[in-house]
Amino acid sequence: MERLKDKTAIITGGAGGIGFATAKLFLQEGAKVVLVDVDKENLEKASHELNHKNLSFCVADVSKIKDTEKYIAKTLDVYGKIDILFANAGIEGTTKPIAEYPDAIFDKVIAVNLKGVWLGCKHVIPKMEQGSSVMITSSVAGLKGFTNLGAYVATKHAVVGLMRVAALEYAPKKIRVNTIHPGPVNNEMMRRIEKDMSPENPEQVLKSFEATVPFGRYVASREIAEMALFLASNESKFITGQTHVVDGGMLI
Repeated sequence: MERLKDKTAIITGGAGGIGFATAKLFLQEGAKVVLVDVDKENLEKASHELNHKNLSFCVADVSKIKDTEKYIAKTLDVYGKIDILFANAGIEGTTKPIAEYPDAIFDKVIAVNLKGVWLGCKHVIPKMEQGSSVMITSSVAGLKGFTNLGAYVATKHAVVGLMRVAALEYAPKKIRVNTIHPGPVNNEMMRRIEKDMSPENPEQVLKSFEATVPFGRYVASREIAEMALFLASNESKFITGQTHVVDGGMLI
């Protein structure tokens, strides 16, 4: 079933676990996909693994205006239109109390996680087709607090506000804008967080996180991709301005 037939999608953070899983699913469902990531080596590796005629990629830093313009231009040059934006690029920063949090890391987290989404909304959405869909990766950390993750939590809350404003502003063009809120995802970002929180015993951190999830496990990247597919498809054509949680009941 080609739920995204004739649609063109941009996926930022395309070399990461969620981005890669989403690209794979979107391609299976008939979309043309442009992967965007700052990591050239991993982006080329992801592209090679996906190995699809309807896949292109662009090395770009989402926090920079010129790079944002570059990946937009690449998409329009290759495919001629933009129907879907999955603003998924993000970094975790470090795990320290607010009073000890390094300013440089805070600024970097803000630049990628918030400004990157802002630039995507500002420059991509005006070039999208009527009836298009924008998904922004937030987190359960965008709906509640977590100690020692102040910068990350702040950005993931902030993109919810940005999503709601964009949903209102682009409703006349029937462009829908939503956020996706994963619980802890079984990917490299969580491995880094676990190790940062406890270099000696990251496995214990994993078990502690799993204990907060009623379903008893981390969410898989594929499960986030399935939510993104629903929101990208015409099945969600009357859904906008909403927070979509995929967390195995963690926020209950």
